[in-house]
Amino acid sequence: MADEEIRPAGAADVPVVADVIDAAFRPCIARIGQVPQPMEEDHAASVAAGKVFVTGDPVTGLVVVEAFADHLFLDTIAVHPTAHGGGVGRRLLRFVDAHARELGLPEVRLCTNALMWENRKIYPRYGYELVGRRVDGPYDRVHYRKRLL
Repeated sequence: MADEEIRPAGAADVPVVADVIDAAFRPCIARIGQVPQPMEEDHAASVAAGKVFVTGDPVTGLVVVEAFADHLFLDTIAVHPTAHGGGVGRRLLRFVDAHARELGLPEVRLCTNALMWENRKIYPRYGYELVGRRVDGPYDRVHYRKRLL
C-alpha cells in the first residue's frame, strides 16, 4: 500500500471517483441531516480541471484540491470504506502537503462539517490548526490550516 502511486485522475476515472465519494460520504447523511457537498459536486468538471488525484488499483482513495495564490485548498479527501485503516488517508494527506510545496504554496487549508467529529480528531494529528467555524448556507463548517515550513 505504501508504494501505490497517487496520480491525476483522468476522464475514465470519473465513475470511480463518484463511487468512492458516494461510499465515503453516504454514511454521513443521517448524522448531518443533508447530503454532504462532495456528493453534489460535478466530478467530471473537477477531473477535467486537474483537481482530482487518485490512488489504488482499483481506486480506493482520492483528493480534490485547488491552488490559490497563497494556499492549496483541500476540498475533499475520500477513502472507500473497504480501505479504511490501511493508511490510504495518511498517504493522501502527505501527498497534499508535497503537492502544495511543489506549487510553492506556504499552507494547506480545508474545512469539514462540524458534526464530523472523526475529522475534527484526525486533522490536528496531521498538523492542522483550527482557525474558525462558520455557517456557509446549510453547512456548519470547521476550518483548518496547516502551515508548511
